[in-house]
Amino acid sequence: MNNTTHNFFNRRRAGILLHPTSLPGTPGNGDLGEHAYRFIDFLADSGLTIWQMLPVNPPHGDLSPYQCQSSHATNPLLISLDRLVGQGWLTEDASPPMELREAIPYRHARLKDAYTGFVQKASHAERDAYAEFIATHAHWLEDYALFRALKEEHQEHPWWEWPAAYRDRNPKALAEVQMKLAARIEQTRFEQFVFSNQWQDLKHYAQVVGVSLFGDIPIFVAEDSADVWASREYFLLDKNGRPTVVAGVPPDYFSQTGQRWGNPHYDWDKMQKNGFRWWNERIKTMQELFDVVRIDHFRGFEACWQIPSSCPTAVEGRWVRVPGEALFETLQKNTALPLVAEDLGIITDEVNRLRNRFGFPGMKILQFAFDSNAENPYLPHNHTQNSVVYTGTHDNNTTLGWFQELPMSVQQYVCEYLHAPPYDMPWPLIESAFASCAILAVVPMQDILSADGRQRMNTPGTTNDQNWRWRFKWEHLPAGVNDKLRHLAKFYGRV
Repeated sequence: MNNTTHNFFNRRRAGILLHPTSLPGTPGNGDLGEHAYRFIDFLADSGLTIWQMLPVNPPHGDLSPYQCQSSHATNPLLISLDRLVGQGWLTEDASPPMELREAIPYRHARLKDAYTGFVQKASHAERDAYAEFIATHAHWLEDYALFRALKEEHQEHPWWEWPAAYRDRNPKALAEVQMKLAARIEQTRFEQFVFSNQWQDLKHYAQVVGVSLFGDIPIFVAEDSADVWASREYFLLDKNGRPTVVAGVPPDYFSQTGQRWGNPHYDWDKMQKNGFRWWNERIKTMQELFDVVRIDHFRGFEACWQIPSSCPTAVEGRWVRVPGEALFETLQKNTALPLVAEDLGIITDEVNRLRNRFGFPGMKILQFAFDSNAENPYLPHNHTQNSVVYTGTHDNNTTLGWFQELPMSVQQYVCEYLHAPPYDMPWPLIESAFASCAILAVVPMQDILSADGRQRMNTPGTTNDQNWRWRFKWEHLPAGVNDKLRHLAKFYGRV
């Protein structure tokens, strides 16, 4: 285990998985305001020291945090409008819309008003901080701000459908359009500045009360992103900027045609030749935001499934080796961010060797534990210490929903293994996570609330309008739940 990972995972911990958008009480989605601070207090009062969340980058219209417009920029919908009122840059609004469809344009409009307020009322110190933020983050911020301005100018069409001069980043055309769209560009800079300030305040508060922020990095980036538009040389693209091969996973027991995700693949040869600069910068951005980060689809750092872009399914793909060992050696020299490997699915010995080589904790999902026999690696008696155990993840059903959908014979097996009656679910599985030898136990907030399957965060492979939109209410917390969590954390040595 490397020193950074060892120092973070040097004691048993427990936490909750909750995306900030799921916080209650604010227009459309949760944000970085009072409810985020209250949630940190709830964690601390419960003896928990980890707040895990999904990526906080700016999503597209489907709101998926795994297909974002930038791997560096953050989601302006998470900015607390109330805190901007408190700074004097906004006037208070007594009746904001709460329904998501109305709240999104409302939030964007309010952020524009906040920039006007900033221009009129910001102190010299605030203006200096703004200038410093722009200068410090210029290596990604300028491309992203221009990308967003051009997206708005072209009705949110993807960048490869823009006029060729913008698509191909003609210097003269970009210089002219930067002048034309200067106000939009400045708005994006301002929003990123505000998010950064609010986030750092929240992160500092969390550190004071002993809570660490646990983030998430998708291995791939969206094709329609500032990353691909501004750095085409790092991706396998044709002359028009379209992918020649796309990412996914091969056919397996669950899907005869595999999964075709559609993300462009990296040109790993070019990335390695310049010392993985693109990845170094990405990880440094994550280090500003989080104390520890999960890397999604870790097996893709040993070999990834490349699908010809002309193929409608993943069937015709092939495995292509990736210089993961060289990448992580470089990252460990240049950053100090503890990493967790999402090593779910069919994992080869080569992938395990790569994870073990760098000491990254893997993942154990208890909902996967009861479909075979006593050798199932997800059963608690097979866990290893260098792991993070979950009842389920954002892509799983809630534990109660999962249990209710099991065949009766499997329900009986689960109850027998956990020595628990069925009517106690999901708490027997939660306790099993806390009892595991895994160094960290994380439970989705839905399970803390004993929520059923109607309240899951995401259903993979679907595009329904319920994905990524779940929110909770404080009044739904069971009475005494923080005492119950604190007891489990203390009983199993996770305080």
